[in-house]
Amino acid sequence: MSYHINTKGKPKQLLREEIEISKQIKELELSLPLFMRDYFIFLKGSVSPATALAYTRDIEFFFTYLLEETLLSKADKLKEIKLEELAALRSRDLNEFLGDYCRRYYKEIDGEMHVFENNNASISRKRSSLSSLFRFLFRNEQLDTDLSAGLNPIRMPKAQPDTIKRLHEDEIIELLYVVETGEGLSERELIYWEKTKYRDRAILLFFITYGLRLRELANLDISSFHFGRKEFTVYRKRDKETVLPLNDTTERALNDYLTLERKDVAEEALFLSLQNKRLTQRAIRELVKKYTALAMKTSRSQGYSPHKLRATAASTLIERGFSIYDVQNLLDHDNVTTTQLYAAHRKNVKADIIKNFELDEDK
Repeated sequence: MSYHINTKGKPKQLLREEIEISKQIKELELSLPLFMRDYFIFLKGSVSPATALAYTRDIEFFFTYLLEETLLSKADKLKEIKLEELAALRSRDLNEFLGDYCRRYYKEIDGEMHVFENNNASISRKRSSLSSLFRFLFRNEQLDTDLSAGLNPIRMPKAQPDTIKRLHEDEIIELLYVVETGEGLSERELIYWEKTKYRDRAILLFFITYGLRLRELANLDISSFHFGRKEFTVYRKRDKETVLPLNDTTERALNDYLTLERKDVAEEALFLSLQNKRLTQRAIRELVKKYTALAMKTSRSQGYSPHKLRATAASTLIERGFSIYDVQNLLDHDNVTTTQLYAAHRKNVKADIIKNFELDEDK
């Protein structure tokens, strides 16, 4: 089962990623039983290719477990697993896989035993994958029982406002000061900073202004921008195309980068390495971590990720009075409850409330 990829106006980097994902899905499908074909068609129409790949990998992992770790299947290969063997499973078999095996399991690789562990978030994703499969097989009248109904819940801690990590206004100012001056960088880092300071500043501004996801920023091309209209196009999750406005600050930063550093380079990617190649997501992540650590005056290991700059954008916009629904739309949150977490997270909010409730006993 292959995935149709819409190429209209899409950056080539994104197309390459999606083609590679499609190839990986195809390889996995060919290794799995034929009775899965309808399920693969269902995935194609209901989730993104990246999610389909994750689900298919999880199901392959579960089927491998059935073959190698249990007596629940007599097959020698994944493709030989029979639908009747799945029909003989009970919810407790799936719960044993999720609650016991997945948490800590062993694999022999090149003659050595390796230990693998999954946290609750990873196990929860595997639970979702199995739920999706067994619920579909039941609805599709391939199984008589919906085993997903008997799966144990995976306890996930709720995100609390006080635990949300983001930069505050003074730290944002310090962040921009650091990237503009190079203050705090080592002598070796200053050599590279002189060659990339305009690029680095533009990257940081795009994160804290628009709350872009790392993948969204890394895949920006020169052709993503329409300077006459002061806007640019970004490709979100689920292949969604969004046009965002360029404000004066980000436009000036971008022009500085394009005219003073990037200049005339044939590469389509917007943000380039010193080798004039598209800057990798890993390099961008390290760049953000370095500058945020300096801004917060902490160790490099405590520097923030691009996702925390996304949280910074959300919190800052809400603190400045923008509606959580407008911020939800800008950041492309699936659910407004995600945005509400940032609305609840305000620095010193408890102290501000009590201070404003002072009683004047002299009156």
